Amino acid sequence: MSSRRSCLFGRRSTARTGPCGSRSTLNLGRVPSAPSPLVVRLQQICGEENVFWRTEDLLVWEYDAGFDRHPPTAVALPGTAEEVAAVVRTARAGGATIVPRGAGTGLSGGTIACAGAIVVATTRLRTIVSIDRAARVAVVEPGVTNLAVSAAAREAGLFFAPDPASQKISTIGGNVGTNAGGPHALRYGSMVQHVLGIELVLPSGEIARFGGPVADLPGFDCVPLIVGSEGTLGIITKVWLRLLPLSEDVRTFVAIFADIDSGARAASAIIASGVVPAAMEMLDNVTIGALNAAFDVHLPTDAGSLLLVEVEGLSEETADWAA
Repeated sequence: MSSRRSCLFGRRSTARTGPCGSRSTLNLGRVPSAPSPLVVRLQQICGEENVFWRTEDLLVWEYDAGFDRHPPTAVALPGTAEEVAAVVRTARAGGATIVPRGAGTGLSGGTIACAGAIVVATTRLRTIVSIDRAARVAVVEPGVTNLAVSAAAREAGLFFAPDPASQKISTIGGNVGTNAGGPHALRYGSMVQHVLGIELVLPSGEIARFGGPVADLPGFDCVPLIVGSEGTLGIITKVWLRLLPLSEDVRTFVAIFADIDSGARAASAIIASGVVPAAMEMLDNVTIGALNAAFDVHLPTDAGSLLLVEVEGLSEETADWAA
């Protein structure tokens, strides 16, 4: 890949200094009076209402769920894979860097634009194309939320395992880009274990497909390379997801401990016993207090730690584990 291509898709530095680490927000001294020729071309591709370039409109696009921020030059919201490809080709011709963006729920600054970058958000690509119950495959666009995929899978009698804490808001494109996991990653793995195929707009502006619903396709398996690449290899426009059958029985247990060390030893003992829970989380006393204050869940405030364990499988298995 040429140096020009490798520089097209940008990702901001995690450093807090320099142009990408700037904390500047609204700068009224540099308000553009008219869209640039590049912005005009983006408007022609995506529609004027789907391109933002005015300083005040860029404020909500200059940060993610973390603390650093930097405003992009413009934000484009294409509505199809073809529009994404046209935006990429236009940015490439204009020498502009692109930063792909999902819902902006990340904490690592991966969707924050470097100086002069254009943000391409996949917000409008939010269709669940299909759910194949027999093949256990979902085909979705990148702007669909994780929770929407989970709900659609459940309606079909299936289960989508990756469940990050931000699943109500975070999108599949972002989940793929960051290799998101969640509590169920303990048993089922992170996103890379559940992506069968990806449609991707390359830095050249070409639309390419890697993998798909059929296992053991010929050629190199590029899907694991793309998953977790945070948009540096291209912009995702469609994803084939692996779905799983629902378990016959699911049980959740709560264990209370006097301190964190005791809870941690119990968690290690569970894994050492050969039982692999569907999910397991430990809460310390500070977290317990925060949850009680935020959600009024009445967890025991005198506990040093809580261990939440979810097991699933056949009814006979879960009954045996519960015993």
